[in-house]
Amino acid sequence: MPVQFFYEAEFWVGVAFFIFLALLWRLGTHRSIFASLDARGAKVHDELAEARRLKSEAQKLLAQYQKKQREVETEAASMVAQAKLEAEEIAAEAKSRMEEFVARRTKMAETKIAQAEQQAVADVRAAAADAAVRASETILGETVKGKTADDLLASAIRDVKAGLD
Repeated sequence: MPVQFFYEAEFWVGVAFFIFLALLWRLGTHRSIFASLDARGAKVHDELAEARRLKSEAQKLLAQYQKKQREVETEAASMVAQAKLEAEEIAAEAKSRMEEFVARRTKMAETKIAQAEQQAVADVRAAAADAAVRASETILGETVKGKTADDLLASAIRDVKAGLD
């Protein structure tokens, strides 16, 4: 039975494979394969070193940008706080101006009311004086006659006018 395996295709494939490997070994192909693998390993090593360097630079840039972001956020918060203060000052100033405006308007209205009251009092006095003069004229005209009446009437009118002025 030992002779039967010479008839198997798998046996001859195995023998051909080992012959092929021996031939490759004899020709020195293994050196070029190992050199190629070594070159590939060196290239991968260099790429890894470059990747580490790039990662380090990226981390530095990230730290710088995070620092700038914090600074900008701080500055923005400061600007917002300043804007709020300015808005409060403007609102306080506007309120103060409005109160002053209302006070001036109120004072002007009170002055106009006082003037109107004074004018009304003056009008009432003038009307009362005119009524008193007419009543005096009528009474004196009916009771006193002649030159005495005219002198008395003129004197009374002058006294009333002097009292009103």
